[in-house]
Amino acid sequence: MAPGTTAPPPSASLPRIVAASLIGTTIEWYDFFLYGSAAALVFNKLFFPGSDPLVGTLLSFLTYAVGFAARPLGALVFGHYGDRLGRKRLLVLSLLLMGGATFAIGLLPTHATVGGAAPVLLTLLRLVQGFALGGEWGGAVLLVSEHGDARRRGFWASWPQTGAPAGQLLATGVLSLLTAVLSDDAFVSWGWRIPFLLSGVLVAVGLWVRLSVDESPVFREALARSEARRSAGTPEQPPLVSVLRHHWRDVLVAMGARMAENISYYVITAFILVYATTSADVSKQTALNSVLIGSAVHFAVIPAWGALSDRVGRRPVYLLGAVGIGLWMFPFFALVDTGRFGYLVLAVTVGLVLHGAMYAPQAAFFAEMFATRMRYSGASVGAQFASVAAGAPAPLIATALLSDYGSSTPIALYVIAACLLTLVAVAAAKETRRRDLADDGTGTDAASSRADAHTG
Repeated sequence: MAPGTTAPPPSASLPRIVAASLIGTTIEWYDFFLYGSAAALVFNKLFFPGSDPLVGTLLSFLTYAVGFAARPLGALVFGHYGDRLGRKRLLVLSLLLMGGATFAIGLLPTHATVGGAAPVLLTLLRLVQGFALGGEWGGAVLLVSEHGDARRRGFWASWPQTGAPAGQLLATGVLSLLTAVLSDDAFVSWGWRIPFLLSGVLVAVGLWVRLSVDESPVFREALARSEARRSAGTPEQPPLVSVLRHHWRDVLVAMGARMAENISYYVITAFILVYATTSADVSKQTALNSVLIGSAVHFAVIPAWGALSDRVGRRPVYLLGAVGIGLWMFPFFALVDTGRFGYLVLAVTVGLVLHGAMYAPQAAFFAEMFATRMRYSGASVGAQFASVAAGAPAPLIATALLSDYGSSTPIALYVIAACLLTLVAVAAAKETRRRDLADDGTGTDAASSRADAHTG
């Protein structure tokens, strides 16, 4: 079969596979983002009391960053076994781990009850969240990418990406509703626990859907070829070794591509809750509502950006997003500084639309970089190792810059620097939209597929 012509599955199965990936990623991101929002709003009071408010927020965001530190480990473990055993099994495990940790956070005693043990327990559960999310993303986007056909792969693979704004929408929406109907004292006392406990219900729904889908046919074929080679006495390298040997440039490209996307997203959606409420004198409710509206638009535009990447390529759309975010940063903070709700919504929404131009093609782009038997490892390692340097410290760095300089200018320059790094990485990458995902990565085929993708 010629490159780029991988046979699509029966038409009825692909929407079900997309739904399974989307529901799972939505729940996983709901859990992850819920923590980030709570870190900005209440964890500084409940788990780090007695500190200066901004210092307490920094400590709270430090536990938030710990989750990112565990994501590379999750990428390594889930990637290895996902390439050996299949995508589906590992996706079920990641959902159980994430949901269980989030539910447990809703039951945690606070500092007032158990003292210093409270932030320790919070940090441990955050590590479990990060470990699970490190394995979730790669498996979810690969399950869709490997089922779909090459002509619309960017569109279909972008749907699991909408799980991020959908999770953000759900987490922010629940928090916004609770802050609207509860007093500040009631929310800080017990109301913050409700959205964490709701995760248990969401996980049950997600498991029911996710268990109903089949393993990727591309992976099954690659596994059969691999078993035949082993039967013939040909040894097979561990997936990570193969990634570092054959695809180390692709890993570096993926890491560089994620810098602007990851940093800008957490500045726009997480740090904004701190900046708007402390520097622009905006209420928590107003800040949450602006992120809520922006996330809804973000959800809607991601498939459109994914479809555009099928027409013009992954790189042009990605580069457009990186340039756009860089140009938007100063207007973004200027609009937030007005303190007016309409301008705050505009700032967040435009920022997230531009972010979507990077995030939408990312799933297909990263999947197409790697051969089948090392794809889970390669895509996960490239994406999640970057998150340690990008998304993990972004709220911390932004909060520290605000504390030191009392101005948004250094924060805007920080995001712009990340955009420049992403521009260099993506400009150095090869176009991948015609890549045949059936390539088993045995060496020659992998190289020829990359060459076909480049010339296509």
